[in-house]
Amino acid sequence: MPGYSVETATHRIGESDYQIRSLRDRQQFWDPDGRAERAGISSASWPMFGVVWPAGVALANEMSQFPIAGKSILEIGCGIGLSSLVLQRRGADITASDYHPLAEEFLRYNAELNGLPPIKFLTAPWAGPNPDLGRFDLFIGSDLLYERDHPTLLAAFLACHAKMAAHVLITDPGRTYCGQFNTRMSAQGYRRTERRLQFAGENTPGCRGRIMSFMRSHP
Repeated sequence: MPGYSVETATHRIGESDYQIRSLRDRQQFWDPDGRAERAGISSASWPMFGVVWPAGVALANEMSQFPIAGKSILEIGCGIGLSSLVLQRRGADITASDYHPLAEEFLRYNAELNGLPPIKFLTAPWAGPNPDLGRFDLFIGSDLLYERDHPTLLAAFLACHAKMAAHVLITDPGRTYCGQFNTRMSAQGYRRTERRLQFAGENTPGCRGRIMSFMRSHP
């Protein structure tokens, strides 16, 4: 048996219900073979991948109605992968990525739990290199900019894997490092817009959040 506790809950996204197995709480750590340690994941940050966060729910709701035709899509730092599940149900060309050693296992289980085909998954640390990842039209992610080095790392990752015409969508609860990320994305030719929205999550009061959109057209 794994050394962590899980629970399964129903989440209403758009017009559909999703059964999601997640960690029971954020006070867990299990790394018997040292994979998390080798990936630089501390015991404090280890459980964060396996929680359904308000920003993740907001992104999933956005993906339940977002135009997807003809777009190759990458979910960055997918964690529990709720948005990837929503897009898979819609028939999107979706790839999920994370660097947590259990992210792929949880994603596979939750796809099966919801009667969905397996979702393509790649381990993709932002510091790279990621030669098998390729380039994408649309990047999505939730609450990605919570550490000091994240703006630099994420912008560099996108520079390696975005097509010339690309779109990046990030739901954010108000992290202070977003300004640095905005500057780096502007230097890559992206135009930024922002929309405020109310986040709501399991056992979490509604909080003010935003969805940031970065668009770059063909030169």
